[in-house]
Amino acid sequence: MTAAPVLEARDLRKSFGPIHAVDGIDLALEPGRIYGLLGPNGSGKTTTIRMLAGLSKPTSGEARVLGTPMPNRQMLGQIGYMPQAEALYPELSVAENIGFFATLQGAKGEAAIERALDLVELTARRGSPVLELSGGMRRRLSLAITLVHEPPVLFLDEPTVGVDPALRVTFWAHFRRLADAGTTILVASHVMDEADRCDELLFIRAGRVIARGTGAELRATAHTDNLETAFLQFSGLDAEGRPLDAGHVGEVEA
Repeated sequence: MTAAPVLEARDLRKSFGPIHAVDGIDLALEPGRIYGLLGPNGSGKTTTIRMLAGLSKPTSGEARVLGTPMPNRQMLGQIGYMPQAEALYPELSVAENIGFFATLQGAKGEAAIERALDLVELTARRGSPVLELSGGMRRRLSLAITLVHEPPVLFLDEPTVGVDPALRVTFWAHFRRLADAGTTILVASHVMDEADRCDELLFIRAGRVIARGTGAELRATAHTDNLETAFLQFSGLDAEGRPLDAGHVGEVEA
C-alpha cells in the first residue's frame, strides 16, 4: 500500500508583484525519503520550502504537512527548518542557542542538546559565543538547532554550504539514518554533485517542477550521464544555456 503523503502542494503559487516566484507546483511526497529540490538560484526553491513549512502564505493553492493545511502554529514542533541565512543569537553560547530553540520546539533535557552538539562536532565549543564562530561552525550550529527536537519532517535549504567535505559526509550519513527511521527530508540545493544522495529529485525552474525521478531515471530520460546536462535539457537549453531546437526533451516525470 502507498503511504499517505507527508508533504503536499496543490497548485501552489506565490507572487511578489509581477514576479511569479512559484507558479503552480503540485507535489505529494511520501514518508521516509530524501527529496532533492534542485535548480538554479532564483528558481523558486526557497519560496516553495517556506510555504510548505508554513513560514510564508501562498498567493493561491495549498500546502499541507502531515495532512494539515499550512501555515499552522501547532505543526511547528513537527517541522525542522534550516534556512540559508542563520537565525542565531550571537551573544549566546553554542549550547545556549541550542537549548533556547530546543525549548521553543518542545525538546527538554540536556541529552538532546548533547546529541545535537555531538552530531555537528561542536561539543568542544559548547561554551563559545556564536560571534566567535567561523561561518562553517555557524552553519553546523544551525543544523544542530534544526535537528534537536527530532522532528518527523525536515526542510533543509542549502544545508552543507560552507561545511568541509568530511563533515558533509557525516551530515549526509545522518540524513540517511533519519530517513531510514521514517523522517521525510526535503533538501534544496543548486549543487548537482549531492543529488545522487537523494532518493528522488525534483528539478525546478522558473517556479515550476520540470522533471521528477531518481538521478538514474532523469539521466536516462535525458540520454546523458550528467545531471547538470539533464537539467539543461529539461529546461530546453543546450550545454551553453542556449535554447534547443523544437523537439528537445520537455517536461517529464520519471
